[in-house]
Amino acid sequence: MQSLWMLLASAMFALMGACIKMASDYAASLPQVVLFRGVPSVLALYAWAMLTHRRIAPTSWKLHIWRNLSGITAMWLGFYALAHLPLSTAVSLNYTSPLFIAVGVLCWGTARRDPVRIIAVALGFLGVIGVLRPSVEHEHFHAALVGLAGGAMAAVAMMQVRQLGRAGEAEWRTVLIFSIFVCVSSLVGLGIDGWRPLDARAWLALVVMGASGMVGQLAMTRAFGLGSTLLTAALQYSTIIFATLLGMLFWNDHPDIIAWAGMVFIIGSGLLSIWRTFVKGRASGGAVPVRVLPGRTGGTAGQKSLWLRAPVVGAVRLTRMVQAWKSRR
Repeated sequence: MQSLWMLLASAMFALMGACIKMASDYAASLPQVVLFRGVPSVLALYAWAMLTHRRIAPTSWKLHIWRNLSGITAMWLGFYALAHLPLSTAVSLNYTSPLFIAVGVLCWGTARRDPVRIIAVALGFLGVIGVLRPSVEHEHFHAALVGLAGGAMAAVAMMQVRQLGRAGEAEWRTVLIFSIFVCVSSLVGLGIDGWRPLDARAWLALVVMGASGMVGQLAMTRAFGLGSTLLTAALQYSTIIFATLLGMLFWNDHPDIIAWAGMVFIIGSGLLSIWRTFVKGRASGGAVPVRVLPGRTGGTAGQKSLWLRAPVVGAVRLTRMVQAWKSRR
């Protein structure tokens, strides 16, 4: 059942990416897309916080501001890549975050001679080369670099999420504040670009995008709460496969053998990096990523759980918290 929940989440995130691309094809602006991505999370989490009488003010505005600068930048860059690149290419670049984290660990961490991480980085860069080669040939080089930069910024955002976990910040509050900042950034963009008239197809794509993103978050929350974090984190890479199939179905994008190999290398690099993080956590004695129970706000469990949810910045355990609230009534 845990595997099915994560596969559902991956399918929903792939659908969300497809809807972002489809809305852009139907003339929706990037600020409009970002707005519809942030609003559902704000409404759901704010309503839950009010119903359960939770404190919304964060423990550290400074940490949230730095986390949101990198996270929102990653979102805008990733959405731009989704709008201008083949769906499978854009999603694959979004999943390079563990690669950049591994590079950071090798360059500035304590594991500079870790052969497993070196192999993971090598595989990841080979995968990026394989995925980007078709983009360069089709004059999408600028959009490809933007997508790769989005993956790098997502890695920075995840490192800052770990700092918020160490500071004792609740996951739901981190996501709520991030979603509010997302909406504010979209309003700034709308103030500059203006509101574009949308036809029914664009509205449908935006609504489905927001709904699929929320369902994906809830399904992933459920998956991480049911058992092995390692298995769940590994299954999230099925999003690349789902996105490739959707790209073939709706845009007739058929990756060649080199692009397929690049996707396999990126997935292998991410899985290897996740496995190494898991093993190192067990070896350190107690820092293994585990499920975060409702109301648990900090430390090792929360930060490590978020650490393994590489591509999905800000996923929240809303389902389990609502269940806990219902049980207390």
